[in-house]
Amino acid sequence: RIADFQEVLGEPTVALAKLRELCFSGIPFDGGLRCLCWKILLNYLPLEKALWSALLKKQRDLYSQFLKEMIIQPGIAKANLGVSREDVTLEDHPLNPNPDSRWNTYFKDNEVLLQIDKDVRRLYPDMAFFQRPTDYPCLLILDPQNEFETLRRRVEQTTLKSQTVARNRSGVTNVSSPLKTTPSSLSEYEVLPNGCEAHWEVVERILFIYAKLNPGIAYVQGMNEIVGPLYYTFATDPNSEWKEHAEADTFFCFTNLMAEIRDNFIKSLDDSQCGITYKMEKVYSTLKEKDVELYLKLQEQNIKPQFFAFRWLTLLLSQEFLLPDVIRIWDSLFADDKRFDFLLLVCCAMLTLIRDQLLEGDFTLNMRLLQDYPISDVHLILKKAKELQDSK
Repeated sequence: RIADFQEVLGEPTVALAKLRELCFSGIPFDGGLRCLCWKILLNYLPLEKALWSALLKKQRDLYSQFLKEMIIQPGIAKANLGVSREDVTLEDHPLNPNPDSRWNTYFKDNEVLLQIDKDVRRLYPDMAFFQRPTDYPCLLILDPQNEFETLRRRVEQTTLKSQTVARNRSGVTNVSSPLKTTPSSLSEYEVLPNGCEAHWEVVERILFIYAKLNPGIAYVQGMNEIVGPLYYTFATDPNSEWKEHAEADTFFCFTNLMAEIRDNFIKSLDDSQCGITYKMEKVYSTLKEKDVELYLKLQEQNIKPQFFAFRWLTLLLSQEFLLPDVIRIWDSLFADDKRFDFLLLVCCAMLTLIRDQLLEGDFTLNMRLLQDYPISDVHLILKKAKELQDSK
């Protein structure tokens, strides 16, 4: 199999149809094959190999530019303005109500940043990877000469400011710091000493830059679950020349992937043809075609696809399986030329594989099965999905 991949990738122009076919059955990790194939399947790398090195250099430089404009410059401005007391007399100051005020943007960004921070600290808690320091910390950000405010410092300061004020019934106000009240949420991932940064901090930066560049959608909870497997795959690339640029490469692949699935995250599109409701209904209409008895049973129990398929579809199954299995499923999803039609069949396969239990179970039992899917063998699920595809 490795030789087959090497042959296709060895051509001056990669034959996309052939590559898709190979990737659909799973990509070997060896020699960084998966990282390379994903970059091609997600339209980050063109099919002409001669263009690769120039394109990668251009995109990685562009990403450095984003870091400077969206993290470093606002951080320098904040540091400088914070030093002198006269800043209040300037037109732009923290209490300026003007929506165009830089400060206003700064505070709005902080709200987004705090939400991202909360979510990335929870990425794959069963794996140590995201808490470990990266071998390639971002020198632009971590340079000890820097006087600007990093995202890490912004989170610390904003969290301190937003102390929670709780009133007890006799009217005494009790100011409790969120740091003390919820030890689980903030101390899950310890912040590493200066000069080091953990993988989750890199993911935080990718999501923050994405939110800044895409104000229409900004950041929606769950995007962290999409970026996690991509970043993990690129940051564990056996080829260190590629691994070193995992952050920038992940950012662009994530952006391309989001361009295809972002409608799932936009609430106002839920009921349109490209929205998530339509896709959830499609899972049920496909199930009705393939297994009418099971379909009727779920209907009769009033188990709506929203109860489980929303998460399955929006997060590309990243919450239902362990990370190595999610990555294997994504090999097939990225290789699907109809772009995620196969995902609907995977969801159907997941339902038909537990049909006996579902047919016997009551509402509560079945909801539990669907919310915490019992089968962990993804090869079995993908095989069943392929059978459903071939039986059309």
